[in-house]
Amino acid sequence: QVQPVESGGGLVQPGGSLRLACTASGFSLDHYPIGWFRQAPGKEREGVSCISKGDGLPYYADSVKGRFTISRDKATNTVYLQMDSLEPEDTAVYYCAVDQDGGPLCVIAQSWYESWGQGTPVTVSS
Repeated sequence: QVQPVESGGGLVQPGGSLRLACTASGFSLDHYPIGWFRQAPGKEREGVSCISKGDGLPYYADSVKGRFTISRDKATNTVYLQMDSLEPEDTAVYYCAVDQDGGPLCVIAQSWYESWGQGTPVTVSS
């Protein structure tokens, strides 16, 4: 069973930074496109960023472009989401997802992802 696990969420002030991590045991994240999604209170889940498999071509939603950075660490089997210049609007539960059946490139659409983590909450507030 492919099951990613998120960590790194927490409370941060506006303008601050957090780094989320997506890890897995028993399979290599490097073999799959990985997506980060988020769901704010009372809102639908939306795509934030994704990274293609292998060398990792990234993609970002317009709302986070220039502030968030997705990357892979093959040595630790981890996909990171570095979040800088955080805004209250970034408050949400963040989910990592694995595209097990897709091609090499990532697509930031929920229906493309088969395996989801439990989520890690991020709160941006003063």
